[in-house]
Amino acid sequence: MVQHDTGIGGNPNADAGTGKKSSRRSHELLSAFADIGSALFKKRHPKVGARPGTLVIADDAPAPRIRMIRFDRDDVQEQNIDDPEELAVATEPGKVTWIDVQGFGDEAVIRAIGELFAIHPLAMEDVVNMPQRPKTETYDNQALIITRMVKMQGASAVDMEQVTLILGDHYVLTFQERYGDILDPIRQRIRTGKGRPIRRSGPAYLAYALVDTIVDGYYPVIEALGEHIEQLERVVMEDPSDEVLRELNRTKNMLVNLRRAVWPQREAVNSLIRDENPLISDEVRVFLRDTYDHCVQTAEVIEMYREMATGLMNTFLSSMANRTNEVMKVLTIMASVFIPLTFLAGIYGMNFEHMPELHVKWAYPLVWVTMFAVATGMLAYFYRKGWLGKSSS
Repeated sequence: MVQHDTGIGGNPNADAGTGKKSSRRSHELLSAFADIGSALFKKRHPKVGARPGTLVIADDAPAPRIRMIRFDRDDVQEQNIDDPEELAVATEPGKVTWIDVQGFGDEAVIRAIGELFAIHPLAMEDVVNMPQRPKTETYDNQALIITRMVKMQGASAVDMEQVTLILGDHYVLTFQERYGDILDPIRQRIRTGKGRPIRRSGPAYLAYALVDTIVDGYYPVIEALGEHIEQLERVVMEDPSDEVLRELNRTKNMLVNLRRAVWPQREAVNSLIRDENPLISDEVRVFLRDTYDHCVQTAEVIEMYREMATGLMNTFLSSMANRTNEVMKVLTIMASVFIPLTFLAGIYGMNFEHMPELHVKWAYPLVWVTMFAVATGMLAYFYRKGWLGKSSS
């Protein structure tokens, strides 16, 4: 079991150059997260009134790739399956078979797998018609586990994908919408037999290991998210702008969507621990409790980041209001200084014939001195009041 540090976040002591690169990367990450959020609830569903078990497959879905790993404590066999009929003899007592299906582009293949393993039509509908809410269901001698996998693609791309597990007496089926996953560490553990003896622990332990790895995959994403929020916090304090407001809003929306994925996933794992199921032993439930702890931790951190994003938005609005107040203060001071000067200029700009000051030799420089004295006196008064700089009193 991989242990995780609960202190999730970026390094505040990074230098300026690293900060610029990290900021650029965070902006790309944010766009990727926003894409996830916008697509999260665009669910494929059958037509209204369709019979239960109707499968709806996207036109651009990739062709199925089927990979089988069959193992016991002494032997491991790996095989790529071209014809689903080969799976008819894939399972046997004393061995655990993991069948991984990636891609739903051929409905006949998906239906053939469902018939070979006697998967309930409603379970097959949940497998294909995505996204489903993370959950667990029991069908006769099978358990359906729906979870949501988050993975990084390269330096900035993030992908969220539904992974469905069907747990049987001697097998585990996994269904993934697209090619590629984060489950290679499990495959390597099966090949090498290192660590806890996964090859001697049965299909329920294999299902636990898969779910635990998927949950652990949230940690790198949350760490990247924490770095981005820290950078947004610095920008909000130093240079708030309309673009920052847009990013804060997108961040809040993305966090809401991540929360919608994590919280039901937590309840799904808790259901495996709490509900009686002959396929899951008490020993496996002990390990599932650790996975449940990880789900709770990720949910709490995401909730904390959501509150931080809300606080940052309030800070942004306060900062913009303060900047507006500063601008208004400067304009008000300037207007207050020029009001008496405008009054003096207006009086002596009327040019009445019998104004006595018009013919005084020093009238013009005297008016300038008076206006300068008035302006200086008002500025000194504002300064003493603390409206301009710090008060000297």
